[in-house]
Amino acid sequence: MSGAMMGSPGPSEHETVGAYALGILDDAEATAFEAHLATCEWCAQQLDELAGMEPMLAALADLPGSGTPAIGESLSAKPSPRLVNKLVDDVAERRAQKRRRSFYMVAAAAVMIIGGPFAAVAANGGDSGDPKTGQTLAANPAQDLFKDISPGDKVSVTDATTNVSATVAMQEKAWGLNSVLELKGVKGPLKCSLIFVSKSGERETAASWSVPKWGYGIPGAKTEQARNPLYIGGGVAMSKSQLDHIEVMTFDGKKLAQIDV
Repeated sequence: MSGAMMGSPGPSEHETVGAYALGILDDAEATAFEAHLATCEWCAQQLDELAGMEPMLAALADLPGSGTPAIGESLSAKPSPRLVNKLVDDVAERRAQKRRRSFYMVAAAAVMIIGGPFAAVAANGGDSGDPKTGQTLAANPAQDLFKDISPGDKVSVTDATTNVSATVAMQEKAWGLNSVLELKGVKGPLKCSLIFVSKSGERETAASWSVPKWGYGIPGAKTEQARNPLYIGGGVAMSKSQLDHIEVMTFDGKKLAQIDV
């Protein structure tokens, strides 16, 4: 998307993107920019475009007449061009590695901060690898939350037509309902949504996800990943007293299960 359509940021923010790409921000400045980067598509796009240009930008920053003194001019002993190029390459690689680590941490933190109805956490026993390996996840926050919620706050159904089993665990929050879905007996490929329907007919989507062809919670499946249930976390801005029923729907409008509350 072009800057004109997205609303390009001001010059100072643009300069910050370049400074961040060069790795010349101090820790506080870098942290502040990374927080901004997590929510700014324009800056993320600019950073992607600058990612492969660090050596050139570093050289341009030291050109005479660029507005700042050349770094080399302040050195009493100047390195040879070959050594300069090697140092620039080494520094650029270290900066790129640091930036990638920082960006992933910021992205993960942004998901945790946003939370509520806008974020979904999906986990099952083998989501982290090839379905043939049955590799397991080191951590499973959605499943852990599902286990922590008391049985009295869970509702379940097994659809007689689709054979899909769905259990939804719910927690009352100040902002609405926090929920975790346990899904079994579903095969893909599918794209699905967890939809809460109020007594007045209002519909809110708590989470969306895709089901691979091997499915989830399939008894007798060849892999552990396919045998394990899927756990999906999400939330809606309604209370239990307002809730009428919960639907597990495919994107093309097929109802896999309905849980009456």
